[in-house]
Amino acid sequence: MKGLETTPTLLRSTVKSADGTTIAYYTVGTGARVIVVGGALRSGNDYLRFAQELASKGFSVHVIDRRGRGDSGAQGPAYSIDKECDDLIAVQAETGASAVFGHSYGGLVALELARRMPSFSCVAVYEPGVSINGSIRLAWLPSYREHLAAGDARGAFACMARGAGFAPSILVKMPFWYARAILRLVIRQREWQKMEPLLYANLAEHEQVAPWIVARWTASGLSPLTSCSSAVKRVPPVSQPISLPSFSM
Repeated sequence: MKGLETTPTLLRSTVKSADGTTIAYYTVGTGARVIVVGGALRSGNDYLRFAQELASKGFSVHVIDRRGRGDSGAQGPAYSIDKECDDLIAVQAETGASAVFGHSYGGLVALELARRMPSFSCVAVYEPGVSINGSIRLAWLPSYREHLAAGDARGAFACMARGAGFAPSILVKMPFWYARAILRLVIRQREWQKMEPLLYANLAEHEQVAPWIVARWTASGLSPLTSCSSAVKRVPPVSQPISLPSFSM
């Protein structure tokens, strides 16, 4: 990763979003243009290796530093997924990209924009932040918010790790103070230094997940899963949703 940031083929650019916020993005490669929108607790740098791989296959890849991270501006007090869609539109207008790849929360952003308008000829998402029958657990948010307000970043992360559903059951069953200490030991300092500045942005982003599902997807009377497929099917001219079986990386 260290070398990727200094390679001469990697270019940094910025664009102004609709509300005037600066959005930074990185470009690598030449060919068909695709935008990469990353997930929560991640910055654009985390996707540069992925971008290099795509570039080696003949793509021009534009990796967004979503607002609230990297060289982009702050989320701002009026943050919403609408702002994220505006940011993606701004980068697309600047780059002329016809495809978008979204990971995690970035997948949610890509699908929301596809729901609104057929902006891209190809939309690909991996583990998009769409809760299917409560698959994304959010009961941990109040405790997470309280720990952040008290200046306890480690405690906030422990709330998410134990409550979001991706931690081993043994960690969930531990006393909170013990789980917090274990997480401090197992998370490498380098990784923590990257994640800690994004914990507040992570809160704001997760707060967008539940209302997005209720207010936007189910308003049409469709289930979130059906609506996700419908959004992708709207993207012209020959797009189709493809579900991959679960696998380990």
